[in-house]
Amino acid sequence: MDTPAGRMHALPMDVPVLAGSENNTECPSDIMRELKIEKLVLNISVGESGDRLTRARKVLEELSGQSPIDSKARYTVRTFGIRRNEKIATHVTVRGPKAEEILERGLKVKEFELRARNFSATGNFGFGVDEHIDLGIKYDPSIGIFGLDFYIVMGRPGFRISRRKHCKSRVGAPHRIDKEETKEWYKKKFDGIISQK
Repeated sequence: MDTPAGRMHALPMDVPVLAGSENNTECPSDIMRELKIEKLVLNISVGESGDRLTRARKVLEELSGQSPIDSKARYTVRTFGIRRNEKIATHVTVRGPKAEEILERGLKVKEFELRARNFSATGNFGFGVDEHIDLGIKYDPSIGIFGLDFYIVMGRPGFRISRRKHCKSRVGAPHRIDKEETKEWYKKKFDGIISQK
């Protein structure tokens, strides 16, 4: 059968073996599918403005080496004694290798054990640390002890399309990150444990 429709196309014999595959039996891992830490947000909710907030700011500055940003109350809650637009918390966003290093210190405090409910449906996760001195910061009596929240936003190559200015588009459903993928990444990366409590 030498008709164009029935012609058989054979692959050339000198096809190079793809890097990362063993004897060409399995496909190499797709670098576009690899998970990475997009950012780490450290937050200390003080619940009041003034001296305690200033001290909390010093803790975050010492931990991250960056200057933190204050968060304001969205509305007045008389029971808690907070007014709308009053500065009540402070946070800092860390990216790159520094974020990974701080995250590892935080997970060491938790003994690399997180709960299943620490992971969100969008593939991000977070946890809290009761005392900042557990992270390796020297105790200072003038500052005191603060607890802080860690929140990790996960990403993948290609997520930029939803944020760029030109030709902005949506990230397709198959490319989005879900809870199970992050759990697997966490177990593999940090050799972590996820309890079902």
